[in-house]
Formats: sequence, structure tokens, C-alpha cells
Amino acid sequence: MSEEEFFAGITGHNSDLRLAVEALRSTGHGFCLVGGLAVNHYAAEPMVTLDADFAVVADAGVADALRTRGFAVEVFPPSINARLPGSRLRLQVTVNSRYAGFPARAVPGRLFGVEVPVAALADLVQGKIWAFQDTTRRASKRAKDRADMIRLCEAQPAAFACVPPGLIEEIDQLRRQSAGQDAS
Repeated sequence: MSEEEFFAGITGHNSDLRLAVEALRSTGHGFCLVGGLAVNHYAAEPMVTLDADFAVVADAGVADALRTRGFAVEVFPPSINARLPGSRLRLQVTVNSRYAGFPARAVPGRLFGVEVPVAALADLVQGKIWAFQDTTRRASKRAKDRADMIRLCEAQPAAFACVPPGLIEEIDQLRRQSAGQDAS
């Protein structure tokens, strides 16, 4: 089974992510994948998510580009939410000044057979920290953000420098373990 077939089996559609990336590219605005799918780019083991979160430099033309490719679109500034009929994949496209620099620093990625710019590791961790610290978000979402940061630190030691000491105990423990191994 290919990556594309695996993802299609989960989302219920064989080209939803590809169509979303095509739509964003067609606007000419910088964009990148953030959130759980972006974590999969860096983590050792992928986790399934039905959310595809993107940061874009500007939202002009984004909703129309998604609609042109068949997505049902709802605009809730500063976000555009979209879903392709028949798909369980939920898109959230965010235009937020906090994320404005992410697309310029994005790295090339390939997820489930789709070429897509992915937030740089430091930016991805910063976005996860913001989400984790947002007390207005559901507890289950914040727990996932915490787990995502742990996964990133386990797979990418450079992520340790992006997470403030004391924020997440498991990451502090990983830091100590890593420092102990380096001293040996």
C-alpha cells in the first residue's frame, strides 16, 4: 500500500491534500504546513490526524482557489476552514501575524505523496508552544500539542533548544537523559 493509498483510506478521498496544496500554490502567496501533519515530517513515527493546518502570508484568493477545486469553504478571520465533500480531512488556513514569517523559512517536504512546504522545525515548535499555552483551547487539543512537542524532541534533538525549560516535564527529562548520554 502506498502512502497516498494509506492517507486516502483515512480521509476517504484520494486527492484532498494534493488539491489543497495546489489551491494554495495557485494564489502565489507563501504558505506552509503547520500542526500535526507537519510534525509527521520531523517525527520518527507518523501519527494519524484529520486536520491539515496551513499558515499563509495573505488570504487574498485562498477561499476562491479552494472553492475552484471543489472545497466547501467557511471564512472566520483570521482563518479559512475548508473540507472537500466526501473527505474527512479538515483544512484550516491561518493568516495570523504570529505565523507571518513561517512560510519564508519553510523547508521542502513530502507527506503522503504530496510535495508541500513544511514549517521549519523551530517555527513548528513555536506554533505548538503557542497552541499548548492557549488556555481557551480544549484540553484534548492541548494534550496533543504537548505530545507533539515530546515527539519532536525525541526525533529531533535540535528541538530541545526551542522549548523553554520547565514548560513540559517530559521534555526536561529527555534533556537530562540526552545530557547524560553526551557526557559518557
